[in-house]
Amino acid sequence: MARKMNEKMNGNKKRGFISGMSDTNLLLLITVVVFVVMYASAVIFLGSGFLKPQAFFNILNDNASLIILACGMSLVMITGGIDISVGTLTALVCMSCAVHLDFNGGSVLTAVLLALGIGLAFGAVQGFLVAYLEIQPFIVTLAGMFFAKGMTTIVNATQFNVAHEGFQALKATRLYVPGMGSVNKLGNYVPAYVEIGVVVAIVTVILLFMLLRWTKLGRNFYAVGGNAQSANMLGINVKNTKFMAHLLCGLLAGIGGFVYFMHVGSGSPSHAAGAEMNAIAASIIGGTMLTGGVGNIMGTFFGVLSLSTIKNIVSSLGLDEAWWTNITVAAMICLFLVIQSLVLRRKGKSK
Repeated sequence: MARKMNEKMNGNKKRGFISGMSDTNLLLLITVVVFVVMYASAVIFLGSGFLKPQAFFNILNDNASLIILACGMSLVMITGGIDISVGTLTALVCMSCAVHLDFNGGSVLTAVLLALGIGLAFGAVQGFLVAYLEIQPFIVTLAGMFFAKGMTTIVNATQFNVAHEGFQALKATRLYVPGMGSVNKLGNYVPAYVEIGVVVAIVTVILLFMLLRWTKLGRNFYAVGGNAQSANMLGINVKNTKFMAHLLCGLLAGIGGFVYFMHVGSGSPSHAAGAEMNAIAASIIGGTMLTGGVGNIMGTFFGVLSLSTIKNIVSSLGLDEAWWTNITVAAMICLFLVIQSLVLRRKGKSK
């Protein structure tokens, strides 16, 4: 009898680390491990280009806006929804800010306020339609996507670079990272740097991580996404929770749109094309389940890094054609969907 009890206890210890983890933490762990393995493989097999700290910082510089958009997408997906308007909303923010600065005599501050206002307006309208009128989020945000695309063309139909001096100074600002530079082929030391948008993205990740982990609203997001009916029986205002998720997603799309604007420095109807799909892909890779109730902002952050790293690896292999990147991203999404399915199956067996 005692021997059987000892064997059982030992068995529980052996499987306790994995089986004792929540779905969110397990998927986060898998995402981090996949990113580390991919980046380490790139460093080992594809040369020293990936070894330079600036190579990693460039991933952050190029994807700061996507990190913010994907975080907003994760909030909506955790509640069981979706938002496919964030890409065209980013283009609308870029064009509106560009026209405001160059043709309407605006300042950087008013351009930021304009970006936030556009994002909040979209988030409020779409959130109201989804939460209070109970229209499917895919249909609502599909309409929002087409509306934003049309409005972008109405604001200005051509691409142009912003010449506003204050904005150009902001765009050119670099935050140098001490001790992380490298020596180029000419023997000159080149300091490592990040753009302002990276700081905005990291602060966004930290704030949203705290929101989901330590606030009542964050817990409500998970409860509504897990089972809206049960959440309602527990006294959670399901409609208000869904509204807040879409409102925050719209606000983050406004912030992400301005960060994208600072990176490219221009307005164009074609800006951020496909960004909504990349945001969804990064959220899935980061462990956010399409069914809702499971997700982690840190996972979304590493999901964006993983998505960008695999694209860089494909490019470094000489496969510059767009379809190779698309095929690789599709394979990654399928892999993580399978992993999510296995996690759900594990949860079902434990019950």
